[in-house]
Amino acid sequence: MNRKTNAGLKIICLNRKASFNYFFENLIEAGIVLKGSEIKSVREGKINIADSYAIEKNGEIILINSHIATYKQSSYLNHKPIEERKLLLNKREINKLIGKMQRDGFTIIPTKMYFKKGKAKVELAIAKGKKQFDKRATKKKRDWDRDKARYIRKTS
Repeated sequence: MNRKTNAGLKIICLNRKASFNYFFENLIEAGIVLKGSEIKSVREGKINIADSYAIEKNGEIILINSHIATYKQSSYLNHKPIEERKLLLNKREINKLIGKMQRDGFTIIPTKMYFKKGKAKVELAIAKGKKQFDKRATKKKRDWDRDKARYIRKTS
């Protein structure tokens, strides 16, 4: 899933489930701390962030439940596939995110992971969970848009 959108940006992994399950308020770019074998595995595209989320721990934002496959050519210093990974943000951004999570009940969800100028970055969304009827409405609208496009194509 290696796609280039603009110069210097190479998308590694997308979280498509996130837009269906959550309403996004805004997006933030953050760096991620990775070990050597992790970054080599990420460069191969062996990463999954579908079920991951971020929490606050000791004044830092930590990414939980992200899966980075083990690197085969690595020695005994290989990493664990599911591990807590620290996100790199400014202190002001961290305080803002912690306030949103505690006061307003928002969740921090990674939407995509990409390389920007050779550095691994994660796009985080400050999100609020959708209810079941919201998900049904989203699915209904998507199906209607698809059918509408078919009708227009047939009539033209």
